[in-house]
Amino acid sequence: MASSPNQNSQQKKNSAPEYLINRAIRAKTVRIVGENIEPRIVTIQEAMRLAEEMELDLVEISPQADPPVCKIMDYQKFLYQQRKKQKEMKAKAVKVVIKEIRFGPNTDEHDYDFKLKHAINFCEEGCKIKAFVFFKGRSILYKEQGEILLLRFAQDLEEYAKVESLPKLEGKRMIMMLAAKTKKK
Repeated sequence: MASSPNQNSQQKKNSAPEYLINRAIRAKTVRIVGENIEPRIVTIQEAMRLAEEMELDLVEISPQADPPVCKIMDYQKFLYQQRKKQKEMKAKAVKVVIKEIRFGPNTDEHDYDFKLKHAINFCEEGCKIKAFVFFKGRSILYKEQGEILLLRFAQDLEEYAKVESLPKLEGKRMIMMLAAKTKKK
């Protein structure tokens, strides 16, 4: 079954950068490098012959250079190592988790304490916290009360998190962002 042009372009975007290999290299002369190879400038035919003798591929690694730089190596092994490196980098990347805590403008003390305990746990896990007060109907008249509630929340979390953005009203929600303080080891 033939794949559509969109699928082919999608596959190219997801794969490693494309390199010209073996017969696809169009330069007349190239600088060859590689393991157990003395770097020198040779014709493309000579470079191809050397690569075939070693049962490896000739890969153009720097096409902008004059002459282009080609490396004699196992191309499939090279691609495998590149994918492996990308996978390791992706695994090491920091993943930011944002937890939301929702208040009403008239949140009572017990609910506030309950949500504060959850926020402390989230901070200890290293999550960011998006605290917001949701105003329903005419409760928007109490936006000062919502701001006071969020500022109190930030103050109570002072030793666990730092404020990234102060409370601001966006539609019917007043939002404040908090980031967990890093643990000292």
